[in-house]
Amino acid sequence: MPSNNWLQALEQTTIKRDIIPFIHAACHQAVTGLETLAMLNRRHMPSITALQCFEAVTRHLSFTRAAEELNLTQSAVSKQVAQLEELVQHLLFRRIRRRLQLTPAGALYLGEVRKILSQMEMSTHFLRSYGGETEVLRVSTPSTFGARWLVPRLKGWRLRYPHIHLDVVNEQETDDLIQSRCDFTFYFGQGARPGAESVRLFDEELVPVCAPGALPQTPFTDPTQLTDLVLLQNANRPQGWHDWFDSQGYHTEHSYHGPRFETFYMCIRAAQVGCGVALLPRFLVEEELADGKLVIPWPHALPSSDAYYMAYPEHAAEVPKIKAFAEWMLEHLEA
Repeated sequence: MPSNNWLQALEQTTIKRDIIPFIHAACHQAVTGLETLAMLNRRHMPSITALQCFEAVTRHLSFTRAAEELNLTQSAVSKQVAQLEELVQHLLFRRIRRRLQLTPAGALYLGEVRKILSQMEMSTHFLRSYGGETEVLRVSTPSTFGARWLVPRLKGWRLRYPHIHLDVVNEQETDDLIQSRCDFTFYFGQGARPGAESVRLFDEELVPVCAPGALPQTPFTDPTQLTDLVLLQNANRPQGWHDWFDSQGYHTEHSYHGPRFETFYMCIRAAQVGCGVALLPRFLVEEELADGKLVIPWPHALPSSDAYYMAYPEHAAEVPKIKAFAEWMLEHLEA
């Protein structure tokens, strides 16, 4: 058993001489780093008042009228803009013949400032839109799928779950669930995504559609004759027409030719107004086909190798709001 004298010597030489000074130095370095970071953040962070003053002056091109709108003095508004110019190190306005004019730098900054102020306003309205007991469920979906298939199946949700506020968006990235940018997602693809619980909803088949008035008087005898109507291309399915022709044993050099649209909704509208023939998922145009606004000029449907899925994070499967939404969607799948 070591003697007390030996322990006292160890304490004095090791702890007091080496460890404690090291801890003090590390703490001092960390605090200094945080203070420096905070100083940098403050140095380059304009106040909301300064941004509001700048935006108001750009609309009125007058410090006086901007001051009246904001219930400030003219000198206060002028000072806020001057401080903002000092911060960004650019002149934002010039006086030309006693009138204010935005500089190129000011015009560039204005677009960013309006985005910031608009986002703050939307966030405030969003927070006011529900009570303290309300939860938010953020759902991402492809735009046309969301408008045509998802939205009609949300009718009645608010009555059954008044405490769960839906926030439906159409921005989509494959890692949305992993990065917690959304709680629930719908997508078209080939199965599960990493870290997600995926549920297959239904398959898809593509059919050609066009406006009734676009059809020639003589019926088509060959699917390649559809190229006479102009093939409308979808940016997300560049192989669509090629695969549709190929599945029937036909080939045409025009399968990739034609105006290109980013969404199915754009393709639907283009077909409706007579721009050409579009290749679309049948379920997205059931209403137009039933109403006679669109017709199928050649009776061949191409089954897709992919399918539609809904997904949520694996670790959140038992979270009440996610579980409730999953059950709701399965209940209304055939609606």
